[in-house]
Amino acid sequence: MEERRKNKRLELTGELILNQLGGNGEAKTARIDIHDCSRDGLGFNCSNQLVIGDNYEANLTIWTKEVLHVFVQIVRAVKLEDTFNYGGIFIGMPDADKMRIEVYETVKDTLEAEHNA
Repeated sequence: MEERRKNKRLELTGELILNQLGGNGEAKTARIDIHDCSRDGLGFNCSNQLVIGDNYEANLTIWTKEVLHVFVQIVRAVKLEDTFNYGGIFIGMPDADKMRIEVYETVKDTLEAEHNA
């Protein structure tokens, strides 16, 4: 199958802050398993049910162990056996943070090429 994605996908770790933007409830956090991340958005699994179209805060831990504080809008949801799989797009991510993700893509590609050579 032909790859149609604009950007390479990466695996990261993170947590989601379960307080909708503009919400007045007390914020709770949930661990998310990020299976792909690009400069435009991310795909992740979470045991909490989220609402498509809602915006959430998230903390993503990147390869340098830095934590990027981002805002994510949920655009896709699929119920799995015991968890949910979500797709989200980044909202208002600074260019500097997008560049950090792009640098990681380049480093990962280089290491994979060296390993396969």
